[in-house]
Amino acid sequence: MVRFVSLIAALALTLSACTATPPSAPDLLEANTAQLQKQMTAGTLTAEQLVQYYLTRIQRLDDQGPQLNAVISVDPSALAQAKALDKERQAGKIRGPLHGIPVLLKDNIDSFGVANTGGSVLFQDNLPADDAFLVKKLREAGAIILGKANLSEWANFRSTRSSSGWSAMGGQTRNPYDPSVSTCGSSSGSGAAVAANLTALAVGTETDGSLVCPGAINGIVSIKPTLGLVSRDGIIPIAHSQDTAGPMTRTLSDAVLLLQVMAGEDTSDAASYTDSRDFTQHLIKDGLRGKRIGVVRSLMGYHPLLDSVFEQQLEVLRAQGATLVDTELDEQWGDDEFTILLHEFKADMAAYLATTKLPYRSLNDLLEANLQHQEQELAIFGQEIFAMAVARTDEQQAEYLEALARAKRLAGAEGIDALLAKDKLDLLIAPTVGPAWKTDHINGDHYLGAASSAAAVAGNPHITIPMGFVEVPGSPALPVGMSFFGAAKSEPVLIEAAFGYEQSSQKRRPPPLN
Repeated sequence: MVRFVSLIAALALTLSACTATPPSAPDLLEANTAQLQKQMTAGTLTAEQLVQYYLTRIQRLDDQGPQLNAVISVDPSALAQAKALDKERQAGKIRGPLHGIPVLLKDNIDSFGVANTGGSVLFQDNLPADDAFLVKKLREAGAIILGKANLSEWANFRSTRSSSGWSAMGGQTRNPYDPSVSTCGSSSGSGAAVAANLTALAVGTETDGSLVCPGAINGIVSIKPTLGLVSRDGIIPIAHSQDTAGPMTRTLSDAVLLLQVMAGEDTSDAASYTDSRDFTQHLIKDGLRGKRIGVVRSLMGYHPLLDSVFEQQLEVLRAQGATLVDTELDEQWGDDEFTILLHEFKADMAAYLATTKLPYRSLNDLLEANLQHQEQELAIFGQEIFAMAVARTDEQQAEYLEALARAKRLAGAEGIDALLAKDKLDLLIAPTVGPAWKTDHINGDHYLGAASSAAAVAGNPHITIPMGFVEVPGSPALPVGMSFFGAAKSEPVLIEAAFGYEQSSQKRRPPPLN
């Protein structure tokens, strides 16, 4: 296993310990952005101290102790960024609500000065020439790039027998609630790091489930935005028809702040669009009142303990003024979706490689290079998906276009949109995914069911909120989440409903690490 923890950052950590002692842990543990800003405004906390606090926790919980392996690399300039932003604050310049707040990026997002590896040793020297568009937006808003989070290698699109959270660069990410179970993929490190308070905020990416699944399984909030709301520039791709970045945080208010900053039109991204709405204005406590919500019963039934927790939480929604209507969603697009991902992966990866100085120019180059590094890359599972994507040809373009149109129609117009229209619903809900399964490098992941696919394929927004824990005597309690999803560009409606639920339920609780 190769892990990059910068020597410069480690040295800075040691040298600054005497001069930048952070406040006591209870003041920062589980603190949200508003609470951190309040402390910085009062002069009881600096951005430098906050970075120091998270670096110390990364050293104690990620590199040592339970060895969560949630962080692949620390940005060597993190403390310098913090000091510069502290000087701006002292001079009266506050860039916004993220000024001086550390953010951890999934390690498939370009960030200047830090390798963007995708979890693969093939990319360990992939030093981007500039920031991804969303990272530029974060820096402009005063956020501190703390480092890069571990992930399922190649965003979990290399093998049919993969283990979520494993990468050759970062090893196996461990769940902070129970290190023996999965963190889900592929934004596994981002989810585990936020849950364990190794960072204030994190950014993940999703093609299908990779934001909301690790969000639910790690007991945090994730937002998968409408395709195009956040630019895909500078992100190692799977498929442009479904790929998007999104926020991963401990509270919905923080997730919305992060989304507000990352959103913005990027002329280099064909799907990008301008949304001038202020999403933070939809963080209203009575956001459930008057909402007609479809309970998607067909996305249940695969885990009785999960269903029991979900049914109990439906009473919370009703008590807050929501009207619930049972409904069904017929998921018929699975084969088409896989065809789309394979076809786009080959072309999209070649396009990303063309922006790098790496010696690879095609997915086939990566497939062959994995064979040359098989002791590191292929010791646990193979690269069957790489091989299937490489085998796609130009002659299959018509088949791909038919699959794309059909999947989008079935998941969107005849799926989510049809359900909303049929019963005049504002949004849909379901359990996000089952509780975490045991990490198993022999058999791979053990998914029982999930609610991610419809919104992912349609390109629609999806929010997961902690809804409690699945518990049995003698075993650690495992967090589970409730999904809120709906029509394209319906983020305001979802935020209102999800915030109303979060504030009335208060089911987030930190893992037993402290």
